[in-house]
Amino acid sequence: MVAIGVIGCGAWGTTLARLLAKKGLATTLWEHRPERASVMQQRRENTLFLPGFPFPDTLQVTSNIAEAVSQKDLVLLVTPSQRMRENLRLLKPYLEAQTLLLSASKGIEIGTLKRMTEVVAEEIPDAAQRLAALSGPNLSQEVAQEKPTAAVVAAVEPAVAITCRDLLSTAYFRVYSSDDVVGVELGGALKNIIAIGAGMNDGLGYGENAKATFITRGLAEIARLGIAAGANPLTFSGLAGIGDLIATCASPLSRNQQLGRRLAAGERLADILQSTHSVAEGVTTTKAALQLAKRYHVELPITEQLSHVLFDNQDPHQAVAELMLRDPKGELEGII
Repeated sequence: MVAIGVIGCGAWGTTLARLLAKKGLATTLWEHRPERASVMQQRRENTLFLPGFPFPDTLQVTSNIAEAVSQKDLVLLVTPSQRMRENLRLLKPYLEAQTLLLSASKGIEIGTLKRMTEVVAEEIPDAAQRLAALSGPNLSQEVAQEKPTAAVVAAVEPAVAITCRDLLSTAYFRVYSSDDVVGVELGGALKNIIAIGAGMNDGLGYGENAKATFITRGLAEIARLGIAAGANPLTFSGLAGIGDLIATCASPLSRNQQLGRRLAAGERLADILQSTHSVAEGVTTTKAALQLAKRYHVELPITEQLSHVLFDNQDPHQAVAELMLRDPKGELEGII
């Protein structure tokens, strides 16, 4: 039987673990806190991050990292992006040479500005050729409810992408393969920034025209930075680009969209972050994206204004005014 390990038991990690286990694959979900692992194993449910979705018999929960990683055909990495590196250092001694690694975390490491697969390759160099990234319009709650959606797995080695694709595919979760790791990862990470702004748009009552405009121009920013970093431009018209962007910007299930709504209502960022168990990756990604933009000499006006709102207490109305009154540009400037 194929054996799977899942590192990270937030909503998305738990959802992916259930998906794989329900296919009959022996799946082990790792929770770093022993008391929580024990509770989930006994109750057969993640009541904190994914309540109401019981575990199949083929899903086991452990706080023992060796048990979660050893003798596995595939290990999924689904931790917050800023904790990816420390978790890799924990699991590395138990990782076997043939085990595939699949990152399902969407973020950029602060300081190094590395994508998640770059962090993995740096910490575990011999895994670089058996490494892939997963992204797409995949809100955890809807996937757990088995509502139909699709995703994309990208890897440098086509066989790795295809293997991961086939393991994850179900009647409700259709997975495609790609060789554009840069584009798939940056699309998944950067869209969280735009989702914060889309939530602010909803909270401020600016309407559907403004929201459509914001999402479209947000996609232009994602594409500009992605292309400068070496991505295939067409990736941003796919599941990891516009697909993920639409889902995250439009749905109230999106953590980043909800954060934007709450900012528009006048709540302080620190209070919002303290009040939620889940990580809104768009906050840290905003900082990283602006640093990447400087590296590649790319303009990110939306991200810049959102940074002022998030970290400089700028009024969201002022941010909108700054964007609307910028010097006129060609629509595709910086993209083609």
